[in-house]
Amino acid sequence: MEETRVKRRIVLVPVPAQGHVTPMMQLGKALQSIGFSITVVQTQYNRVTSSKDFSDFRFLTIPGSLTDSDLKNLGALQFLLKLNQTCGESFKHCLGQLLKEQDNNDDIACVIYDEYMYFSQAATKEFQLSSIVFSTTSATAFVCRSVLAKVNAEVFLIDIKDPELQDKVFPGLHPLRYKDLPTSAFGPLESLLKLYSEVVNTRTASAVIVNSVSCLESSSLTWLQRELQVPVYPIGPLHIAASAPSSLLEEDRSCIEWLNKLKPSSVVYISLGSLALMETKDMLEMAWGLSNSNQPFLWVIRPGSIPASEWTESLPEEFTKLVSEKGYIVKWAPQMEVLKHPAVGGFWSHCGWNSTLESIGEGIPMICRPFTGDQKVNARYLESVWRIGFQLEGELEKGTVERAVKRLFVDEEGAEMRKRAIGLKEKLEASVRSGGSSFRSLDDFVNSLKMKNSM
Repeated sequence: MEETRVKRRIVLVPVPAQGHVTPMMQLGKALQSIGFSITVVQTQYNRVTSSKDFSDFRFLTIPGSLTDSDLKNLGALQFLLKLNQTCGESFKHCLGQLLKEQDNNDDIACVIYDEYMYFSQAATKEFQLSSIVFSTTSATAFVCRSVLAKVNAEVFLIDIKDPELQDKVFPGLHPLRYKDLPTSAFGPLESLLKLYSEVVNTRTASAVIVNSVSCLESSSLTWLQRELQVPVYPIGPLHIAASAPSSLLEEDRSCIEWLNKLKPSSVVYISLGSLALMETKDMLEMAWGLSNSNQPFLWVIRPGSIPASEWTESLPEEFTKLVSEKGYIVKWAPQMEVLKHPAVGGFWSHCGWNSTLESIGEGIPMICRPFTGDQKVNARYLESVWRIGFQLEGELEKGTVERAVKRLFVDEEGAEMRKRAIGLKEKLEASVRSGGSSFRSLDDFVNSLKMKNSM
């Protein structure tokens, strides 16, 4: 791709949450590598710092945006809704300042905003800038949000609670069942449907970028292309195309030394992401099951993930004994490095989209324990479409935990999942190489910007 010489700056607007920041920063790296300069406009909460990895990025903060205490008081869902209500004017001011500073060699090519930061659209329209929606979730989850945004809310609120419907496929979303739909653990369903109706409204955006790849989600991507009526560019997996470390939590690299001592494909890596919570009794059942499985395990237990506890200090002594022989616990891990490690043979995951792509990208099969939102969509696809994982549903019990680990590491079924996962890994790698589907899609996106600039 030729280096872009005119309208070189791209403004990125990420959601202030780990699962959204990571792919947005990877997107920034990918665009920077082909000649664009990058400005990141972020909120006061969960700011990315200008580290050595992003020394060439410019970072601006929206003044008066919400803070950590707002998140604690409102909860994640209301926080997002309020963020969009309060940030519009301040963002317009930020964008106005950028436009005053620009010169002919560094004017703004476009604003790329996370679909959940839809307040960005009004300012881009006022300044007559090209705006692009970026979806950090799967294309299938985007389809779900689009469908749910149009449902009859009163009927849906009744149906979604009907136990007889839980295992039935939702009309038009095969193979997703009612219980797989991206509902939220962080707020009432009415608020979620309101948010979805805002999120899927692309307004005057000229395109949608999706961190996905056609070999995984061709039918969902086709659906989006037809329904959204703007170009859809699947350019993922971004972690392969442009690795960009952007953890908002400090990573404990001591786990790599621990992994170095273990046999190939022997370790189950456990991480439930940056939001999920676990009760003490579930932690104990997991510890018992993991210990009884006889497989070594690396377990990420995030500070604050056990209610009413700072970390593991509230867990009984029994827990420490159970994990001490076969396990290793860290507060946060360098996940991509862990998944690449030859000792890791399986991933017990919440099935966030970044974790899902990272696991597939290393050919690692998964035990799926989704917590909220699109994680349930991804888990269903891992189990019944790509067939490289299985869901662990219901109450956690040490016997089911032990059987799940053995199913993945000992049984023939696990070996078959591993083969399929390695096959998908090769397809993902091919997609981002020169001539691959995602490589071509990124090229098409860049060319679309050049065409707008030349008009």
